[in-house]
Amino acid sequence: MQLTDTLSNTRKPLLPPVGEDGVVRMYVCGITPYSEAHLGHALHAIVFDTLRRYLDWRRIPVRHIQNFTDIDDKLIERSNRLGIPMSELAEHNIQHYLAQLAALNVLPAHEYPRVTRVIPEIVRFIQGLIEKGFAYPSGGDVYYRVRAFGAERYGALARRDIDELRAGARVDPSEQKDDPLDFALWKAARPGEPSWESPWGPGRPGWHIECSAMALVTLGEQIDIHGGGMDLIFPHHTNEIAQTEAYTGKPPFARIWMHNALLQFGSEKMSKSIGNLVSIDEALQRYGADALRLFVITSHYRSPVTYSEEALEAAKAGAERLRHAATIAGGTAPAHIDHESARARFTEAMDDDLNTPRALAALFDLARDINRAAASGGDVAAAQATLRELSSVLGLTLQAPQARSLAAAPFIDLLVEIRAELRAARQWALADRIRDRLAALGIELQDSPDGTTWSER
Repeated sequence: MQLTDTLSNTRKPLLPPVGEDGVVRMYVCGITPYSEAHLGHALHAIVFDTLRRYLDWRRIPVRHIQNFTDIDDKLIERSNRLGIPMSELAEHNIQHYLAQLAALNVLPAHEYPRVTRVIPEIVRFIQGLIEKGFAYPSGGDVYYRVRAFGAERYGALARRDIDELRAGARVDPSEQKDDPLDFALWKAARPGEPSWESPWGPGRPGWHIECSAMALVTLGEQIDIHGGGMDLIFPHHTNEIAQTEAYTGKPPFARIWMHNALLQFGSEKMSKSIGNLVSIDEALQRYGADALRLFVITSHYRSPVTYSEEALEAAKAGAERLRHAATIAGGTAPAHIDHESARARFTEAMDDDLNTPRALAALFDLARDINRAAASGGDVAAAQATLRELSSVLGLTLQAPQARSLAAAPFIDLLVEIRAELRAARQWALADRIRDRLAALGIELQDSPDGTTWSER
């Protein structure tokens, strides 16, 4: 298998892995859980879940790590605005997101490290960078000295000239940097913010050092795949390379930098900060998990995906075509379906930089052959088994989505609204009774600081 490495802009073989144990080490940047996840997060999760599933299917051992950034400016601001502890807000959104991933048929990562659980390791990391001359304390903060790493090395991932970066750098008046390019590893405590003790005074980690530390703790000094969205190439992943390789002295930090393109909403990316969001819950209720996965993998992971209802309806229809072929009744007559050729085409496509559009083409061709043979009374059982097997590699269940009665939806919405009023009046017993009765009917409620949503189980 070969994957495109962003740093070298070349295809690189995945094997052999860096470790002697033969395990592919894969670290994927996760979410900052300050609000509900959206369809762009689902795209990111589906891409790397598809890679993980394919490696599992090929019997290539893989250790998959995905972090949660549970301390962040936006988390702090939102928790203060809502009047709830930051840890409570983060935990609620993390659990909701994990439930959404399960509904999308995304395999759990082998470990989900959190920033707040590796603070001692982060402090040691920063101390090591100071001792090596790559970082310096300043007024309670600690900054990374970018030029000490080297101009050419620092700009390599983003293909940017360091002097151009310096010209565009902005310096907050509160910062005390030696150079505008330098970035914060540790931020001095401010009123109303969580903080931890450190040799430089109370404070909290900067954004970039967090992922470097969590990767080091969970996977070691060098890894095989570092994944994330293209929006993380600069500055986040650029800074990860600089600080990790400076600390360990063992380049490369990651053999393959794998970046997925972003979900577009019109001419802009789908983003919490912009507000052009489609929630995962909303999309699941309307289209189902198989359709959402098809919507994502019909495009190559490095090609932008544009959200539209038409595209999702087409994906829903495509999922139904595959499901129909996998479940149609055949006959007993010999059927000449070359399903092993479909398997070979599928594998060749996936080995070619995770080319899911070509892999899907093999599945739809196989589905067409199954339908034709079944219509002629042919025995299609073996071909159907292959179709189901290869579909599962892509995370497709080929199960009919649970149909929600449109007539019942307004009444469910009304009950959710009444329950919210009961909770506001602190009539907990009545509110819980509505939740429990809905649960008994297969309706699950998800509470968040933004309100309550519901879905069918």
